[in-house]
Amino acid sequence: MSYSNDAAYNSAAYDSTVGIQAETVHNSNVYFVHPDASPQEKYGVGVRLLEDGIPSRAREMITDAIAHGYDSAEVRFHWVLAALSARTYDDLSTEEVQRLHYISGLVRTFAEDEWKEALRVTFGLLAVLSSTDGETGPVLKQLQDLPFRQHNAILRHLDLMLTGGLKDDLWTETRERARAERFDNDRGRRVWAYFAPSPIGARAVPPRPSTAAAAKAALPVRTVLFVVSSLLLWAMALVADPAKAGVELLVALGAGLAAARLGDRWWGQEPRLDLTAGTRVPHTHAPSSDEDGFTKRVRHSFDHYFSVRTPHEFTWDAWLAHTAQVRGSLAAEIADLYRESRISVDRVTWLIRYLAEDTRNRHNNGTLFEDDRQDRTPVKMKALTVVALAVLGVTILTTFGTAMSGATSLRSLWAFLAVLGAAWSGHAAASLWLEVRREEHRLAWETRKYREQLAARQEAYQRWQSLLDATRPSEQQMETWLACDKTSFVDEALRHHRLTWRDLITHTILVSPAPSYKRGRVKRGPWRYSHYVFRLFLFTQDGIREMSSEFSFSDATRKNEQRSNYRFDALSSVQVAENIDGGYDLELVLTNGPARKIRVKDADAHQLAPDESSQEISEINLSAAGSAHTFRLLEGIAAEGKGWIERHSPKNLTPFQVVG
Repeated sequence: MSYSNDAAYNSAAYDSTVGIQAETVHNSNVYFVHPDASPQEKYGVGVRLLEDGIPSRAREMITDAIAHGYDSAEVRFHWVLAALSARTYDDLSTEEVQRLHYISGLVRTFAEDEWKEALRVTFGLLAVLSSTDGETGPVLKQLQDLPFRQHNAILRHLDLMLTGGLKDDLWTETRERARAERFDNDRGRRVWAYFAPSPIGARAVPPRPSTAAAAKAALPVRTVLFVVSSLLLWAMALVADPAKAGVELLVALGAGLAAARLGDRWWGQEPRLDLTAGTRVPHTHAPSSDEDGFTKRVRHSFDHYFSVRTPHEFTWDAWLAHTAQVRGSLAAEIADLYRESRISVDRVTWLIRYLAEDTRNRHNNGTLFEDDRQDRTPVKMKALTVVALAVLGVTILTTFGTAMSGATSLRSLWAFLAVLGAAWSGHAAASLWLEVRREEHRLAWETRKYREQLAARQEAYQRWQSLLDATRPSEQQMETWLACDKTSFVDEALRHHRLTWRDLITHTILVSPAPSYKRGRVKRGPWRYSHYVFRLFLFTQDGIREMSSEFSFSDATRKNEQRSNYRFDALSSVQVAENIDGGYDLELVLTNGPARKIRVKDADAHQLAPDESSQEISEINLSAAGSAHTFRLLEGIAAEGKGWIERHSPKNLTPFQVVG
């Protein structure tokens, strides 16, 4: 499902405002859980959700698996990571802290393996969050000794938990890992496919129904009348002069058969159609000022792709002029085939591009107007048809003369009526027969063309769909790249301000959509954007250092960097507002400046699948963006100033006590 929305918002200095370009929801069942799924299957989906940056949903799935009897050190390890991911210790509810204590007591009951050791290390890190450097050495050594999978997972999901000197000891490793993975898996050449709209299936103009029913019904009557009139005329000629009548009959039969065969090729098989580049178009028309927006966008897309798919001997403007009729006919066809509500032109771009390439290729191999030439009846055949008709006409008149020779007035009257009836009924029968034949040939031609075009377009569709499927990054890859970008941004901010983790009370990073983005997601997954705004808040003893920048996700380039520094008491008000369209805005008010609105999440209710909940998707997006933690920090500081953040600093928290 994909469509475009042209809504836009005015952008101010710090505002993260949005002009949506394209939206794509991938029809994937990666997070689908069947109602009858086993606890093991639910656990597997929970782990996938955790790896893809959706810890809130991961906690629910793993909790459900545990409740139904699926339990082990591995399961508990992933539940703990889901509980701690993208959160600080102070973000945990009393119930969650109690459950962590309970699980810490279960560790000794599990069999010795890498998962039990990973659980032990995780709780060890929680226990030393507020300790001095001298007390962190043993647990850090245990962390370094873990297998890569568990070691990497702990560092990633406990990112906000690990602060101060503990974070300093691990920061170099975290930064280097992010640097190594940031452009891994061919990121620069694959990201575009994630935001590419799902192509709509191939279509072609079906053959029109036959209109020869009336002609078929009237043909037998005209044919019988022609046969009776002809036999009567020939019988009278045979009575008058048998030898001459026999010759005239043979000539008439020969000329009639020749005229029928040649006439069928001329009038019966030559389609009365609009033929352009081998494409039959039911209603070709020039652009008009009152055509709908979809048609205009289709025409603009055809103009674009024809201008970049140009034969070598043509300039782009000369090629557009040369193919004006072809292009207009194709655009009219595609607009007519795909004119549906909420269908974006982006979803048929693959077909427009294919048709532009096909037109260029047909020109290069000399078949651009081949159908038009093939359907033209040769001049020689037309001349032979005229000669055969002339011979037939002369023979009929000669036969009439033979029948009139020596005839009585009554026989002359019958001969006259016979030749008149034969001429009228013959012309009528021939016209009806040619109409039937023309419709039969047209229907056969259109059916053949329809099948050829549909098969070629289906093949092009499958090629494009296969390319998208092979190129599109997985959710885990997208989440990994995003996490690496955030780590790189934090590292640059620390370097710029010459800070270490020991200098920070805490920090938070808010990820939101940048202006003019494209966005995509899988079903039941968070929105991911082609352009982000990263907004980092570093909380030190002296105040808040804020740094923001726009990121292009495909190549991780940055622009529009802005920095601001202010005291805790300068943050006078923080307000989070849900818009009427389902988006979220964060409003920051400083005592020495204007209010700043930050678009945290854009509306998404209109993009839900029938089995998705708007509240659930909204919570997933806010959690993935780090919004809940950021809101809590800023709202607390706005209400109480520096005292609130010092009170909730890890150094002032009650150390986590491992049970057993």
